[in-house]
Order: sequence, then C-alpha cells, then structure tokens
Amino acid sequence: MSDEDSSGWELTESDPGVFTELLKTLGVPYIVDDLYSLDSEALAALKPLHALIFLFKWLPSSASEHSTTAGQYDTDFPGFFAQQTVNNACATLAVINALGNIPSLPSGTQLTELMSFTTGMDPQTCGMAVTSADWLREAHNALSPPSFISLDGLDLPKKTEDAYHFVVYIPIMGSVYELDGLKPSPVRHGAYDASGEGWLGKAREVIEHRISTYPTGALEFSLLALRDDPLPALKTQLEHLEQTGNQSEASQVFVKINNENSKRERWAFENSLRRHNHIGLVHALLVGLA
Repeated sequence: MSDEDSSGWELTESDPGVFTELLKTLGVPYIVDDLYSLDSEALAALKPLHALIFLFKWLPSSASEHSTTAGQYDTDFPGFFAQQTVNNACATLAVINALGNIPSLPSGTQLTELMSFTTGMDPQTCGMAVTSADWLREAHNALSPPSFISLDGLDLPKKTEDAYHFVVYIPIMGSVYELDGLKPSPVRHGAYDASGEGWLGKAREVIEHRISTYPTGALEFSLLALRDDPLPALKTQLEHLEQTGNQSEASQVFVKINNENSKRERWAFENSLRRHNHIGLVHALLVGLA
C-alpha cells in the first residue's frame, strides 16, 4: 500500500524475479514462482511449497468484514508476526513474516540477527524494528523503478490511486494462517488434513473465497509461490541418471534445467532494467529527434 508516509520505502512489483532477488539478498535458498492456477496439478508441480504470497486490491470497506467472516484472529499466536508500520513495505514484510515461521530456515547473517533481535516483541514493535533496518529497506528499494522527476510545487490536483497489498498464507502448527501486516493479529483459517494436498487445499478454499467477494471478472489479484530452489535437486537427479545410463529420463531433466536457467537469465535481465533510470536516455532520444 502507498501514501505519503513511506519512510523511504518504495513500491514493489509483484514479480517472481524481484522476490527471488530479495531472497538471495537475505541468504535464503528459496525462489518465488508465479502461480496462474490453484488447481492441484499446478500446485503439485511446485512442491515443496512453503507459503503463498497473495496480492490484491485493497478495499477499506471490506477489510474488517473479511477478517471476521473468513477466519479468526489468533491473539495467542506462537510464531513470528510483524505489523506494517510504514507504507510501501508490505511486499518485504510479507516475505519476512513467511520466513519467520519456517523452522530450521537457512539464512544470511543479517536476517538471522534481525530475527533474534525481534524475539519476544509484540507485533507492532516487531514491525517497527523490521522496517527500521536500513539494510532491509535498501534491499527492498534496490529493484524499485527509479525516478528523478518530482511534481512537487506544481499545485497539480492529487489523484486517488488504487491501493494494492501483499499478504501471506502459510501452514503453522497444523493450521493455515493468514499473515497480514495491516491486521492486529494473524488470522487462523482452521486446521487442514495432512493427507492428500495438505495445507494447500485449505489455502485454496480461503483464497477462492476471498476472490469471490470481488465483482465477477475482477483481475486485481496476483499469486506467488515461495518454494525450494529446484535447480540443486535437478542437477543431482541428472547426474544420477547419467551415471545409470538412463538417457531418456536424463534428457527430460536436462530440459527442465535449461528452462530454469532461462528463467533466471530473464529475471536477471529484467532486474537490471529495474535498477537503471532510463529518463536520461529518453531525454537524449527526444533531443536527437528534435
């Protein structure tokens, strides 16, 4: 979400390459992938899945209604939860809230120290500590589109822009929880059956119910999957298949590895564009055309 009180945090795109780069900065061996469907086959292809990051158009009129009809506040939540105390930080805060509830998570020194520092804090103080971390804000802003154009002082009429918000759905202690930094506590959506689809089946019900509260055909949503990086396992599998002479399956795995590498190359290229300010180039082209 966005308004004037951003405390230096910039808006973030709902893009898997952006989130994966943030995870790399945090020293976490996970990636984020787009989810275009909630059917069981699409979810199974990305397992093991640790959390779902949901982007939606925030509507003030339905915020309180959703929290009471689709789940119950858990004021005694035993895990990690940080409230959002500044605007524009919801993307990174969603990631931190998810990572803080994954047991035995390997991470970088800075994230480990931050998690240790916030142990025992209430959600609001925890949120203030997280968003006050300069290194985290710099990592968040590193892939925000830069702009040196200011319209301040021109007395232009202010426009009301749509606000979008990130939340996390994650399994914790046998239940599916919604971690939303704008709410006072995590929302418990009930226990799930560990067999079959497990927590993902329950998460699908909750997300589909939430989408159904919007007008038919609304497209103001995006869903991302926080998952293990598949490359190490694929490379190990390929090596084993080649050693055993199973060339048919080895070829299939080789194609999967190439697809993953191509995806990383595309993310790297797009992120390099996000880091660069193109205003000077556009200005030079316009001057040349003039």
